[in-house]
Amino acid sequence: MIFSVDNVVLIVSLLLFISIIAGKTSYRSGIPVLVLFLGVGMIFGHDGFGLEFSSPVVAQFIGVLALNSILFSGGMDTKYHEIKPVIAPGVVLATLGVLLTALITGFFIFLLTRHVFTSITFSLLGAMLLASVMSSTDSASVFAILGSKGLTLKERLRPLLELESGSNDPMAYLLTIIFIQWLQVGANSFWTIAGMLAVQLLFGAALGYVFGRIAVKIINKINLDNESLYPVLMLALLYIVFSATNALHGNGYLAVYISGLVIGNTKFVHKKTTKKFMDGLAWLFQIVMFLTLGLLVNPTELLPIAGIGLTISLFMIFVSRPLAVWLCLLPFRKMSVKAKHYVSWVGLRGAAPILFATYPWTEGVEHAQTIFNIVFFVTLVSLLVQGTTVPVVARWLNLAGANKPVKKLSSFDVEMSDDIKSSMSEIMVTEDHLSGGKRIMDMPIPEKTLVVMIKRGELYFVPKGSTQLDVGDILLVISDNDRALGEVQAETDVKNA
Repeated sequence: MIFSVDNVVLIVSLLLFISIIAGKTSYRSGIPVLVLFLGVGMIFGHDGFGLEFSSPVVAQFIGVLALNSILFSGGMDTKYHEIKPVIAPGVVLATLGVLLTALITGFFIFLLTRHVFTSITFSLLGAMLLASVMSSTDSASVFAILGSKGLTLKERLRPLLELESGSNDPMAYLLTIIFIQWLQVGANSFWTIAGMLAVQLLFGAALGYVFGRIAVKIINKINLDNESLYPVLMLALLYIVFSATNALHGNGYLAVYISGLVIGNTKFVHKKTTKKFMDGLAWLFQIVMFLTLGLLVNPTELLPIAGIGLTISLFMIFVSRPLAVWLCLLPFRKMSVKAKHYVSWVGLRGAAPILFATYPWTEGVEHAQTIFNIVFFVTLVSLLVQGTTVPVVARWLNLAGANKPVKKLSSFDVEMSDDIKSSMSEIMVTEDHLSGGKRIMDMPIPEKTLVVMIKRGELYFVPKGSTQLDVGDILLVISDNDRALGEVQAETDVKNA
């Protein structure tokens, strides 16, 4: 089947719909949702239902837009007070850790193709390029898997992993570009490469911070008549940050993440709405990006590289990633051995490595399509092996904390600002609640808790203390006493079960 103006909207809509439905099953099966998105793309691609898509340029363009949105949204959702204690190990892992992973894996690939899988032969530079493409952990995968599992981790591991994955893509991107140039133009001196890395990273971080501050001032001062335009304005600023930073010879990906971090930890108008919009957009882009990359690969082309792909995958999971992590975390003696093991395990590959694998392809590097197929295979293995076991390994290592599920409002479509420390919840009135009387004042409601609204059938109304309650009424309550309110809510859930 060939894409045309007549059918492209229907095809894209169907793929999105099928991906979302497939993603719903991931919570039951334990398979990471991103694998299912890739799978849908492969099923509908050339070797499946016959959708013809073979443009790495288009895939790269979509991937760049998507990765920017994902990094920005991840930065906005990251709380500075949570990552502050782990900034040092996070930055070391995001820079030196990526470099060590690339070097160790690159030498292994070079030796592997020289002495074992001789049908595929990479030069040392070619092997380093392939390893560089795969050297970072993927932010989309880490954010999605940790978020969907609702996992609470000890020793500040979650903010560390999210900081590393959100900030290490720029290093992998730089290494990829450097080795592509090295292969095509010739070797640069060590100091030239070191200078390029330093300028890109320092400029990227500095410009990200500056642009983030400027963006907050613009949003707070512009006073738009239509409130719906604020998220759109934020989206425009996001891509301005990326493009302007690249034009100024900084790293756009790092700038986008830093600006998201700055903006997300600063007060600005319509913050809740904007964050929800960016989160939804990030999920849309994740689906589109994984679908696109799934369509780009032909499963039949993965079979010839399955042997080398599986070998590289296992080496990265059990050797190069752990070795790089342990070397990077040697100075941080307060981190337990179990925590270092866990950081080593959560080295998830994902869409970012596959996206970076399109750069050798578009630049016409030798063995570029083989590189793409190997990276795709390694990503699948990583998501299936590591992605499905993130909670299990945390429990094995006794690093999983007690989950604190957030009780989402279902009957009242209201939210409070993050600056307000009180919490909202819903309570369904039962016979037991009315055993001491049918008025609100007779309800066993904790101190510092208010019933602000009642839903009775399709009717919503604001109550008074003397309001008579019926079984089945749903109360919207606001409280400063989270623990006591949680106990009341838990009792209600048990009685309603």
